[in-house]
Amino acid sequence: MNSKPKLSAAALRVLRSVGQVPLPLGEGDQETAAAPGPDRVRPKARTPDASASALAVDLYCDGASRGNPGPASAGAVLYESGTAKIIARHGKRLGRATNNVAEYEAMILGLQEALKMGATSVAVHADSELVIKQVKGVYRVKHPEMQERHREVQALLAKFKTWRAVHVPREKNAEADRVANQALDGEL
Repeated sequence: MNSKPKLSAAALRVLRSVGQVPLPLGEGDQETAAAPGPDRVRPKARTPDASASALAVDLYCDGASRGNPGPASAGAVLYESGTAKIIARHGKRLGRATNNVAEYEAMILGLQEALKMGATSVAVHADSELVIKQVKGVYRVKHPEMQERHREVQALLAKFKTWRAVHVPREKNAEADRVANQALDGEL
């Protein structure tokens, strides 16, 4: 018999989080067939007919909340993919919100701006491990307010040809943090 054993949804999420199971289109990292780990990606081979005008960006996003909930903001910084060249900075005040709401709003802001620029590929970097794991499908989104934002992020990501989501340490996300705090302080 050549039938494959069926795995539960929870087992698939665990295997996907360690890069052992290919992700279906639209979940997690679309650029890999089987990533060596949740934050490491084997690049997709370029086809000879790939468009030279395709824009790939690295999005670094961060939410800020002074109090939880408290006054909150979102910051997003777009880089030319694989470089330190900043191509856009965006921040906005959110009013009163939790830190998790601010993190999702920062991601939404950055994805919207990347699409406006014509980006076809995006690598999303955030220091919120919870949000990254929810976006990748490793963790469930339980709170209804977060589910709405999660759906919005997934809908935006579906508009890109390829995408991936990567958790980064806070110190690697300093520019997005700075933009979020500038927005919160009314400096943007």
